[in-house]
Amino acid sequence: MLSVGANAQQRFPKPEFETGYEQPDTTTPEPRSLDMEYMDVGILTLVILLGAWFVLKKRSRKGLLWLSVFTVFYFGFYRNGCICSVGSIQNLALSLFNEGYSISYTVLAFFLIPLIASLLWGRIFCASACPLGAIQDLLIVKPISLPVWLRKTLGLIPYIYLGFAVLFAATGTDFIICRYDPFVGIFRMGASFHMLVIGISFLLIGMFVARPYCRFFCAYGVLLNWTSRFSSKHLSITPASCIQCKLCDDSCPFDAIDKPVVEKASSHAPENRRRFIIYALMIPLWMVLGGFLLSLSHHYLARANQDVYLAELLIEQPELRQDKNNIDVATFMASGKTMDALVEEAKVVRKRFYTGSWYLGAFLGLVIGMTLLNQVVFRKREDYQPNKGDCFSCGRCMDYCPVKKVSS
Repeated sequence: MLSVGANAQQRFPKPEFETGYEQPDTTTPEPRSLDMEYMDVGILTLVILLGAWFVLKKRSRKGLLWLSVFTVFYFGFYRNGCICSVGSIQNLALSLFNEGYSISYTVLAFFLIPLIASLLWGRIFCASACPLGAIQDLLIVKPISLPVWLRKTLGLIPYIYLGFAVLFAATGTDFIICRYDPFVGIFRMGASFHMLVIGISFLLIGMFVARPYCRFFCAYGVLLNWTSRFSSKHLSITPASCIQCKLCDDSCPFDAIDKPVVEKASSHAPENRRRFIIYALMIPLWMVLGGFLLSLSHHYLARANQDVYLAELLIEQPELRQDKNNIDVATFMASGKTMDALVEEAKVVRKRFYTGSWYLGAFLGLVIGMTLLNQVVFRKREDYQPNKGDCFSCGRCMDYCPVKKVSS
């Protein structure tokens, strides 16, 4: 049954047009012609290709630095942070689950091109073409290394953010990645006060905790982490054999360098095998538990949807149907839609949230299970190597290596 609290209020206050009110300038970018959108796709592709060239061929941190400056000014301030590969996740999710919405070729290209590039060269997009990452990278002053347990814990947040972003977009509720983008207000020179505070806070924190949004919040970074693990050619610290000089040991501000690891004592092998089997068997249990627990909250989550919110409001307080001062109600009454139709639409959305909550909970259970399982997986390493999933391909570590590239 649809229900709502007795003290429910309208979401948006009715504007006063008889007291000298003036329409403010919009902070949403003006529609862009199709030709210009294709030009953006071309520039994105060119920037990524240049980034790959600077990393793999020239091994030039300076080249990447100037490329990121261009990205901040073009994709950031000039294009107002839009079109955005990070936010395109939501467009794709909505198009997959809503027959009435079609994703444009340019948005699809912005979603796919960085992922395809990461399969080839790692997270070059993060190093060169993402304005959100570039603006943080340029402001790193004195980065500190976070404890492993803290990095692992905070590293779960992007998976949660990704899951909820897909759920809210798939149900046609909201694009939360765009709504809570901490830097879009900076790029567009205008946003709500609290979002400007959040954006500036991220930049200030990022002076010491490098790229906090990229590492601990970015939903698109989750996908790039997955695909870049299979990259055929990835940034390497040294252009030749590692000489174990350890100069690059603390060179990465993102703690993305895997250090040499010798084989563990054989006496620990049986214990690790037992833990591996236990953690592997627990993964289905984590998934079922996560799905069940999150499905219990689908009623609350669904209230973020406009149709569900309005249906609950009018069922609980039918007298509001005559309230002309409530702009939400007045807009609905003027639309000509019946109350029965609104309730049916709200029920459909509720059902989608219930199903989506199960899938999201199972996904988060899988993430937790795999995270635990990864703690007992041993990988032998003899050299200092970038972690393909976590490395942003910024090139800083290359400058610390004394080994010079041999000319062919």
